[in-house]
Amino acid sequence: MRPKRIILVRHGESEGNFDRLRYHTIQDFALKLTPAGIQQAMQAGIKIKELLENEKVHVYSSPYFRTRETFQHIRESIEKNIVKAIEDPRIREQDWGHLRHPDDNKEIIEERDNFSVFYYRIPDGESGADVYDRVSSFFDTLHRDFEKTDFPENVLIVSHGLTMRLFLMRWFHWSVEEFESLHNPKNCQIVVMEKQADNRYKLISELSKK
Repeated sequence: MRPKRIILVRHGESEGNFDRLRYHTIQDFALKLTPAGIQQAMQAGIKIKELLENEKVHVYSSPYFRTRETFQHIRESIEKNIVKAIEDPRIREQDWGHLRHPDDNKEIIEERDNFSVFYYRIPDGESGADVYDRVSSFFDTLHRDFEKTDFPENVLIVSHGLTMRLFLMRWFHWSVEEFESLHNPKNCQIVVMEKQADNRYKLISELSKK
């Protein structure tokens, strides 16, 4: 049985979101939430609890520090709803390879935006297409879990902006052009997919267009 809802949430504001200079001295995976990001995560937890009420949820999260912290603060509101929570590296953020000065990152971002967010491979890192491929592998795990008789009514995925957008592209079979016409979700934006009578999912939330 497929779950009633698949809920995706982006991490709260990180040190890197607040100050791009952090990318020069701190590895991407090690960036933590700012105080504002912690508040965003706590508010997201309250909203998710309102959505779940007393229903159960299975949680998958990226192992990056900022997603761990985001889930930690969401968990404060939904602890009694959680059946199981696991980390999966396949839903981590796009890999940027190594530490870079923000000016170098700016040039790469501009080049990527002019070329194609989906196809451009970051030097020593990943392209959007690479992330798409590992998200596709993550789907294999999701569908195997869905087949378990005791799987709960809801799934919560705590991940990253680009990864979430690629998850939705893969699930709903968006074209590259459709994917690239949309912005990433904002920090702690909650995106809900809801199962319909025909067992397919409808995207209840909207991503803003470019």
